[in-house]
Order: sequence, then C-alpha cells, then structure tokens
Amino acid sequence: MPVLTGSMPRPDWMPDCMDGARSIVLLLLDGLGWRQLEERRAALTNLSDLSGGPITSVAPSTTATALTTVSTGLTPGEHGVVGYRMMVGGSILNSLRWHGPSGDRRLDAPPSEVQPHPPFLGSRVPIVTPTELIGSAFSEAHLRGGESVGWRAPSSVPVLVRVLVDEGRPLVYAYYAGVDKIAHERGFGPFYDAELRDADRLVGDLLDVLDGDVALVVTADHGQVHVGENIIKPSAALLALTSGQSGEGRMRWFHARSGAREELRDAVRDELGDTGWVRTVDEAIEEGWFGPRVPPPVRSRLGDVVVAAHEPVSYHDPDDSGPFELVCRHGSLTEQEMLVPLLAGRGRA
Repeated sequence: MPVLTGSMPRPDWMPDCMDGARSIVLLLLDGLGWRQLEERRAALTNLSDLSGGPITSVAPSTTATALTTVSTGLTPGEHGVVGYRMMVGGSILNSLRWHGPSGDRRLDAPPSEVQPHPPFLGSRVPIVTPTELIGSAFSEAHLRGGESVGWRAPSSVPVLVRVLVDEGRPLVYAYYAGVDKIAHERGFGPFYDAELRDADRLVGDLLDVLDGDVALVVTADHGQVHVGENIIKPSAALLALTSGQSGEGRMRWFHARSGAREELRDAVRDELGDTGWVRTVDEAIEEGWFGPRVPPPVRSRLGDVVVAAHEPVSYHDPDDSGPFELVCRHGSLTEQEMLVPLLAGRGRA
C-alpha cells in the first residue's frame, strides 16, 4: 500500500509495469492462491498474460487479517486484527461479522479502536465492493475513510472502475469474493474451475476497459486447502485444560485455564503435533509469525497455545461454525495457503 499510494518507491518484487502509470487499479480476488492458479493456468488466459509472480500472505492466512494488511500496509502484529476470531475485551470477537457471544460488538469494541491505523495511509481511495459489505463493522475497521462504490453483479465492476479512472483517481481498489465463496462451499473441482474462469474473465474485462497508461494489479489474501471431512475434534481431556478456543480451523488457538498453560502446551503437542505446528504464544511471537512487533494489547488477543495445520485437516471448535461445513479452508502456514499472486499489466483499451 505505501507503494500504491506513492509514499515509497517500488521494490524489485513488484511488477515494473506499474512505473509511470496514470492510475493503478488494485483488484483483490479473495481466496485465489498461487498454487491453485498455477495448476489451472492453461484455462486462465488473462491472468497468465500478466507479469509478476507469487508473494507471501500473512499469518494467519485468513481474510480479516490479510485484507487489513493490504489496506494499511502493516503486519498483523501492528494493525491488531490477528485472526478470524480473537479475544477482545474479555470475550471472543468474530472479526468479519463483528459479533461475540452477546451479539453485535460495535459499542464495546469499536472497529476504529480495535484497528486504529488509517487505511490507505490516510488517502481517500475509491473502493469498488459488493453493496452488502458497505457499512459493515469490518469494513469500518479496514477501509474507513475510503469512498465505497457498491456493485451487485460482477459485470458492473469494470464499468465502475472505468468511471473512477476517467475521473482521475490515482488508485482504485476493487474487491471480488467469488473464488473464496465457491472454494469454501464446493471445494476444488468443476464448480471451482468454473469460478476461476469467471474471475479470469473479470480480469480480461477490466483490461479491456482500461487505457494503456493504466496498470491493473491483481493479488489475493490467501489460498486454500481442500479439507473436506478431515475434521479433528480435540479430546475432552485437552479441552478440560482450556477456557475456550479462538482463531480458525487451520490455525486454532487454545486459551488455558488458570495455572494450566504448561500442561495445555504438552497436551496439544501430544494430541495434535502430528498434524500441525504447535507453539506457545511466546514462541510464535518470537518466531515472527505476526511480524516483528506485537505490542501487549495485540498479544492479549491471542491464546496461549496455537496449532497451525500442515496436513489437510481442520481443528473443530463448536463455537466456530456456519450454515454449512467448509470444504476448502485456510489460515495456516502451508504454501497452498500462504502464496498468493502479485500480477500486473497495462490496459488494452
């Protein structure tokens, strides 16, 4: 984001076609991992024509954390949105829905206080986003100060982006969540492949409406792992050592009961260590999972022991559920989840 807003020079790992562009359009394709793109490159002609390669997402490799990093340019340890479900003010906050056990938490956990850093480095950037996301608490946390421009059908995205570029906006941010939704609900297979072709078509439609002096940059927040029914339920003995769980299915945090931290650590390692990387909170911070700085208020949002899956499994938490079981999941540190594209090209209009 510091590069896209003109606050710092372009580093070598960013495509050079951005240099000298009149405007930059940043398209975020939620859930499109680099490994998944590479395996289907032959069918994705527009994405394949762009220059660039893979970059690394953040830990946890989950939407709320990664999108906040994209918009602020800060690490999770700095911006504080350290997971899909995290401990805030003594209870678990679902950072996408901004709900907790008692319901809406905007009053006791204001989004601008949970994530106090200005998105887009304080610039007023137009955000082309699904209409239903405008005004949500998570949008306030990671996009406040931007100018939301809603769409109800993906076909509207290129039209809206072209209007904004013609108005002279130096940076336009567009968000599309279809890839993530289909992966969660359908897994890898024909539905997923069809959705990727649609996302590729969106990229082509954007290139077709943008002039040659406008750069389109495409990236993502995370990739996916096909988990299916490989759900591991922690034992009753392990859960007896906890006061609760947080995080996500593939990066599960356990919060220790008073005086049980060491016993909990050993129990998680013994029971789950063959399917995931197990760390105490101090070990994970020391190893830099969340960036070089994790101040005490942010540290308090994490649990005591974490397990990050390296096998295609998810760790069950009865309080972390939705209307259906997710088929593909993300959140851990594998290449399938952590590597995302950073691709760019000039418009073709």
